[in-house]
Amino acid sequence: MQITKLLALLLTMLFCNAGWGQAMPSHGGHGSGGDDSACIKAKITRFKPEHLSTVAPGAEFQFAVSGSNGPGHIHVSIRQEPVPLTVENKDTFYLVKGKLPDTIKNEMVRISVKAKSKFTKCDADEGVLLKVSE
Repeated sequence: MQITKLLALLLTMLFCNAGWGQAMPSHGGHGSGGDDSACIKAKITRFKPEHLSTVAPGAEFQFAVSGSNGPGHIHVSIRQEPVPLTVENKDTFYLVKGKLPDTIKNEMVRISVKAKSKFTKCDADEGVLLKVSE
C-alpha cells in the first residue's frame, strides 16, 4: 500500500512539473526566435508640422525616432523619392530634420518615414499628410 501511494505521488509530481515547464513563457534570449516581447519597437513621434497642417513650399519638417538601429536606418521619402536629412543624436532618441521640395505647390503631400529596428517585425512605418500652399 505504501509503495502505490509513493508511486502515485511521484507520477503526479512528474506530470505537474512537465506541464509547468511548458506553461512558462519564453524569455526571448538564447535563440528563442525573436518573441514580440523581446523586441524593442522603433517609434516615430513628435511630427512638426502636425498631420494635415498647411505649409509653404520648401518648408522644414522634423520628428523624433526612438528604438532605431541608428541614423543610417532612418529613411524618409516623398512620392517615393528619398529626402536628404540631418539627424541629431539626443541620447534617448534621434531628432530628424528635412525640407519639402520647392517644386511641390498647391497640393497634398505625404512624408513617409521608415525606421529599421534590430528585428524586421519591430520596424516603424509612419507618415503625415501636409497641405502645401503656393
